[in-house]
Amino acid sequence: MSNGGWDCDATEIYEDGCPVACSGVVDLRTLEAVDMRYIISDIHGCYDQYRMLLDKIHFTENDTLYVLGDAVDRGPEPVKVLRDMMRRRNVIFILGNHDFIMYTLMKKLSVEITADNYDKHLTPEILLDYNLWCQDGGQITAEQFGKLSYSEKLDMLDYIAEASLYEVIKNNGKEYRLIHAGITNFSPYKDLEEYNLYDFLEGRADYSKRYYPDENIFLVTGHTPTFLINGWGKTEVYRKNGHIAMDCSCVAGGKLAAFCIETEEVIYVDGVLDTKEDYLGRRKL
Repeated sequence: MSNGGWDCDATEIYEDGCPVACSGVVDLRTLEAVDMRYIISDIHGCYDQYRMLLDKIHFTENDTLYVLGDAVDRGPEPVKVLRDMMRRRNVIFILGNHDFIMYTLMKKLSVEITADNYDKHLTPEILLDYNLWCQDGGQITAEQFGKLSYSEKLDMLDYIAEASLYEVIKNNGKEYRLIHAGITNFSPYKDLEEYNLYDFLEGRADYSKRYYPDENIFLVTGHTPTFLINGWGKTEVYRKNGHIAMDCSCVAGGKLAAFCIETEEVIYVDGVLDTKEDYLGRRKL
């Protein structure tokens, strides 16, 4: 298992409780042949924008890309996004709630349904979860995933299962703590490994407050569209109160953003749809 996979299958997560979060700390001095480190969040199937952004930052095999979850759902090519990430050794995937839901449902449903096992795999609970997922942008992911071969499905599910719950990056005296959403049950005195999976996936960050008293520690998140942050209202990266909020609503006609650790520069490409209102009319926040 590489650098912090959450290492449990869907049945264990749903029936036996949550795993303990685990990950690693990356220090620039310990990395070899790495030029730049970038963070992207909430690609949501926007493959063309994702590739355009990689081109715009001149991403090479010597760079490292951290994807803050929600690679799938809503956008036009979620499986293509995952395939591209899977083939790159220098992409570090942090689990998002949409990726987690995809994994848990596809793990249960990627079996041959027979008269002998249908009552186990097609329970009312699973079907309800599946329908809710499809309504929240999962239908395009389910359709494209269903066209893969059985071995391709297993490889993709294994890749998601190896995703980190968080990552920590250090550079020039600053520490960046990367997670997908917020941190529920937060305490500045708790180490990240003390939280469980749901603490990183279910809540939203409170951008009005600083989480860590040390001003050199930054909480880097996706999940919450930045234009919804009180007082911000823009599809641009939010950087205040020790936060770096990255979800600039690419799939809503906003932008896809890359934050460079070494330069602290933010690079954008334009998103998919025409208006935020179009997106809000068909999504569940």
